[in-house]
Amino acid sequence: MRVLLIEDDLVLGAAVRDQIAADGHSIDWATRLDAADEYLAVAVYDLILLDLMLPDGRGQTFLTSLRTRGNVTPVIIMTALDQISDRIEGLNAGADDYMVKPFDLSEMSARVAAVARRYSGNPNPLVKIADLEIDLAARSVRRDGKSVALTAREWVLLEAFVQRPGQLLSKAQLEDRLYSFETEIESNTIEVHVSHLRKKLGRERIDTVRGLGYRFGAA
Repeated sequence: MRVLLIEDDLVLGAAVRDQIAADGHSIDWATRLDAADEYLAVAVYDLILLDLMLPDGRGQTFLTSLRTRGNVTPVIIMTALDQISDRIEGLNAGADDYMVKPFDLSEMSARVAAVARRYSGNPNPLVKIADLEIDLAARSVRRDGKSVALTAREWVLLEAFVQRPGQLLSKAQLEDRLYSFETEIESNTIEVHVSHLRKKLGRERIDTVRGLGYRFGAA
C-alpha cells in the first residue's frame, strides 16, 4: 500500500515510518496538516495514519474536511486522547479505527492490514486462487501446498494483484504501491519484481498488456 503518515512527534513518527516500510509499504510523512494536503493533492493513498493534535490544527477537523470533499481513503487515528468521548468523536468524524498512544507497532501493522482488507472488498485474510493459498494476515503464500518465500516488495505487489483480481494495473499504479516521494525508482524495477513473482508463482499467472500494465489471472 501507499500510506500517508500525519504525525508531528518525530520519535514516534520515525518508528511508525520504519515499521510501515519494513512491512513492505511505501510511506510519505507529513508533520503538519498543510503539508498533508499538499501530498494528497498529488498522490493517491491507500491509508492515512492521522494524529489528532498537529501544530497547525486538529486532525479531526482535517478528517471531517476530507470526508466532506468526498475523500474516502481509510483513516486510522493515532492519538494520546483516550476518553471514550474522544473515540466516539473520531469515529463519527469518519475514522475507520482508533489507536491510543502508546501502542505496539506490531498491533498497528495488524490494524493497518485489517483496514486494508476491508476496503479491498475481501475481509477474509485467506485467499485461494487455483493452486495458490494466500494468507494476507500472516503474509504467507503456499503453492501446491509448499511455502513460497517472497521479499517485502514482491509481497506488496502480490497483495495489490490479489485485491484487484483480473483488473489491469499500470506500472505507475504499482510504483505508487511500492515507493514514496523520496525514493528514487529505476526504470525497470517493476518489471524485475514481476519477473521474480512469475518464477515463484507461475509464469502464466501474471499477464503483460503491452504499454498498459499487468493483470493477475487465475491460471
